[in-house]
Amino acid sequence: MILPIVAYGDPVLRELGKEIEANDKSIQVLIEEMFETMYAADGVGLAAPQVGKSLRLFVVDASSFSEEEPALEGFKRVFINPRIIEETGESWPFKEGCLSIPGIREQVSRKDTVKLSYQDEDFNEKEEVFTGMAARIIQHEYDHIEGILFVDKINPLKKRMLKGRLQDIVKGKVKISYKMRFPKK
Repeated sequence: MILPIVAYGDPVLRELGKEIEANDKSIQVLIEEMFETMYAADGVGLAAPQVGKSLRLFVVDASSFSEEEPALEGFKRVFINPRIIEETGESWPFKEGCLSIPGIREQVSRKDTVKLSYQDEDFNEKEEVFTGMAARIIQHEYDHIEGILFVDKINPLKKRMLKGRLQDIVKGKVKISYKMRFPKK
């Protein structure tokens, strides 16, 4: 089932995600619905808060970047209860967007390497290092479960300039091609 994506301004996007219990069988259904929702919206990542669930869970499919980074061919992952151990390497800017903030893309600098501990969809413990675009997508989605949005990481002047457009999103005054839930609509 395709879920509505929560728009900028909804308080759930600012909450710290809660840990998921290993015996929570409802998570498998949520994971399937999150992938289905992400694909329907042409996204490469989706965090549980973006579908109204304040949980430490996100899904990623970076396959669409495999032309630029061949290692991303078939890169589809589930991250349950992730924790960033460290972010290292050079910071590099990239114009990021977000399914919860449609129509806005801005430069965000992130480190090019991230070391993460997490559980996969079967609750197997993992510790892994990701680089390049995979690291960027993971850091972006990780921010969501920490209550942080990419617009929090842009230049303050730029953010002030976007204030009107962000308020339009809150009110649902934005063109979208996927199902969304707006805080003030």
